[in-house]
Amino acid sequence: MAFQTEYEFVLPRGYLDSTGTLHKEGVMRLATAADEILPLKDPRVQQNPGYLTVILMSRVVTRLGALPAVDTRVVENLYTVDLAYLQDLYDKINSMDNPVYKTVCPHCERGIEVPVNFMNAGI
Repeated sequence: MAFQTEYEFVLPRGYLDSTGTLHKEGVMRLATAADEILPLKDPRVQQNPGYLTVILMSRVVTRLGALPAVDTRVVENLYTVDLAYLQDLYDKINSMDNPVYKTVCPHCERGIEVPVNFMNAGI
């Protein structure tokens, strides 16, 4: 099984560019440490910590429709539902693979690992 570093997505609404073209299909790559650290030095983030999301998404979204590039202006102009979608996707693809909870079987008292499903745990 190959290590996956890029993930295709389809935005719920899509980015409407200045010509009226709607861009919905894109690709997000896994984040690096630099993706999360370097934006913290940006004056826009220092003035408004909420801007971190904009810069972070502009770094990890590598393709959106037929746009030549995805920059902060594009991310700033996404509909809120699309930005929320990208944030959720970012969290999912950059989290641990198959987290488990270590416990003891109540019947045989042996150590077991129970898969944790964060989507249904209300976390």
